[in-house]
Amino acid sequence: MNEKKILVAYFSCSGNTAHVAQEIAKTTGADLFEIKPEKPYTARDLDWTDKSSRSTIEMKDPDCRPALKDDIDTDGYSVIFLGFPIWWYVAPRIVQTFVENHDLSGKTVVPFFTSGSSGEGRTDEELHKCASDSVVWKKSRRFKVSAGREEIEQWIRSLGI
Repeated sequence: MNEKKILVAYFSCSGNTAHVAQEIAKTTGADLFEIKPEKPYTARDLDWTDKSSRSTIEMKDPDCRPALKDDIDTDGYSVIFLGFPIWWYVAPRIVQTFVENHDLSGKTVVPFFTSGSSGEGRTDEELHKCASDSVVWKKSRRFKVSAGREEIEQWIRSLGI
């Protein structure tokens, strides 16, 4: 993997996805970039049981694209690991913002997400719609908060990139 320039871009509200992203970056020697919203999420914003919370409103609107606080130039990267918590069985809208804001043509994108119990749902399908057809997508992978380095390394080796 050392001959390829790798980026781990991730969105994390509670630190769970950040943990997995940091392990991937250590294992691969990748650069690390945190996807942050222009307006940070509060605890109330993230209350998925509240129908008027920001996250619920965003996730109900398939066209919603929260603004990014910072950006990164992805041009020099050939592999991008893309991490996020699973929200309503898909990637949070801000992850779609990130994908749509970058030309990922010809790159290999490897989605991973954290969840206590939820599966990927329509995650892959929804993310693929946000990018050109020339992106090489790997199947998304779920990790529990307790994912250790050995599990993550094994997964990375299985990708064949």
